[in-house]
Amino acid sequence: MWEIKHSRPRSFYDRFERREDDTETTHYCPGCGHGVLLKYLAEAIDDLQIQERTILVSPVGCSVFLYYYLDVGNIQAAHGRSPAVATGIKRVRPQSIVLCYQGDGDLAAIGGNEILQAANRGEDISVIFVNNAIYGMTGGQLAPTTLLGMKTTTSPYGRNDQMEGPPLRVCELLASLDAPVYVERVALTDAKNHMRTRKAIRRAIQNQIDGKGFSFVEVLSPCPTNWRLTAAEAARFVEEKMIPAFPLGIFKEQAGGRLKTAAKAELTAVPRINTPPVSVQQQISVGSVARGEAPSVALKISGFGGQGVLFMGLALAEAGMKEGLKVSWIPSYGVEMRGGTAHCHVRLSRESISSPLISRPSAVVAFNEPSVEKFAPEIQSGGQLFVNSSMAKSIPSRDDIEVILIPALEAANEMGNPKVANMIMLGAYLQKTGILNPESVLASLADHGSREELIKFNRRAMELGRDLAAGKKQ
Repeated sequence: MWEIKHSRPRSFYDRFERREDDTETTHYCPGCGHGVLLKYLAEAIDDLQIQERTILVSPVGCSVFLYYYLDVGNIQAAHGRSPAVATGIKRVRPQSIVLCYQGDGDLAAIGGNEILQAANRGEDISVIFVNNAIYGMTGGQLAPTTLLGMKTTTSPYGRNDQMEGPPLRVCELLASLDAPVYVERVALTDAKNHMRTRKAIRRAIQNQIDGKGFSFVEVLSPCPTNWRLTAAEAARFVEEKMIPAFPLGIFKEQAGGRLKTAAKAELTAVPRINTPPVSVQQQISVGSVARGEAPSVALKISGFGGQGVLFMGLALAEAGMKEGLKVSWIPSYGVEMRGGTAHCHVRLSRESISSPLISRPSAVVAFNEPSVEKFAPEIQSGGQLFVNSSMAKSIPSRDDIEVILIPALEAANEMGNPKVANMIMLGAYLQKTGILNPESVLASLADHGSREELIKFNRRAMELGRDLAAGKKQ
């Protein structure tokens, strides 16, 4: 005898934390398509057994509330930036199943370039695009997908193709690109279309499990509240008005997965200008981090614009890559640029880097006094402070860190070029820490096409910095 049981998908939380006294009510309005879509998404995650691998990226809009309901990895992205965030996640965690869940005001408007570029690159992510032809969460404004003649708070007389242009058809746009492997448009109307929607979501996720590439599912969804219709009327509006404007069907399908680069070699080949990278394993010994003798590096470098602060950080990051390390480099500078403040965050690690931002650095390299004042208090106990003593005289009285004073500007002037003060500080930092082989830095300069005489001059500057740090020169 058959027994039918209805139960909540395991990927849903047992309790919804929207209100303490109501653990069942969601954020979504009666008749809204989001609730149904979340159910189909949760069921697919359960049936495909990927709950522990799934990372869901949701931006601004009604999708922002997904972390209340789906018990998977959840990351919030800025408005329209979900494909960019998902790209970063997938590249550092390729074993994860990364899903974007976006509305039309988000994906097709401010996020239009983000989705276009991610699709064009063929990123191995799956995107669920909820098209209800309006900005649902923020007050019912005109969206890129608003139908002609449709009234919104910002088009009170109806959308006009002469003023606002016709609605944007995203599936058709993405299907014109080479890289996407699967592009389909479905709708939430009758039972038949609901089942097609359920199937399309599963297929988009399965494509990613199989490593096929970029998959995109557009779902025409009702928005009764902003359309000022009942739930039944909203479903009919999708059937009678939206489907004629946005035809359903599969617009792109590549059964074998993404196009192979070799098949288009004549279109994509780009001649190399620089020499091939130096094989570090064969020609350069690695530093203490790569050897496992030193912990991960969390470094801040700061100074005035024009002092080579950002370049020093970039040189360290690229040298770390040559030694097989995981690296990140984040620059930050004021609008003044040259003469203004600038600093960067550099991480070097044998393990995956969870965040490129650094709040408690293990070391700080300060090229001027404002940098000492701003960042020295952040250094971890037991850390190091490298100071360009030519431009910073006030040194913090911390007995739990090591302070290394290097007259970098004076030394650079003696060499005849004040611009190499950053390389002198870099040499001093490498001497005291041993985290990287200086030859890795010089090899990265060669990869950027630096002239041989310039590389030799930078070598001299780094050696001078090492001598200053070792106390060989005063």
